[in-house]
Amino acid sequence: MPVCGPKLSLCGLIISTWGIIQLALMGIFYYIGAVALAEDIPEVEFHGNLDQFYTSVDKGFQQNAYNCWIAALLYLITLAVSAHQFWANNRSSLSV
Repeated sequence: MPVCGPKLSLCGLIISTWGIIQLALMGIFYYIGAVALAEDIPEVEFHGNLDQFYTSVDKGFQQNAYNCWIAALLYLITLAVSAHQFWANNRSSLSV
C-alpha cells in the first residue's frame, strides 16, 4: 500500500543514497583523524598535559566517526522505506 507518491519516494531514494555515501565517507575520515575535520570535534581544552590532550582529541574523532556511521544506518532505513514505496507505487500503477 503506497503511503507517498512516486516522486516523493524517488526523491527519498536519491537523498538517502547520497546521505549514506557522504556520512560513510565522513565517518572513515573522522576515524583516521583527518586534520581538515578537526574543527568539528567536541570542545577540547589544553591543560598542559600533551598526552591527555591527544587522547581527548582522538576520542572526539572516534565519537564523531561513530555518530556519522549511526546516521548512515538511519539513512539506510530511510532508503529501505523509500525503495518499498517506490516499488509499491510502480506495482500499483501497473495493475491499474
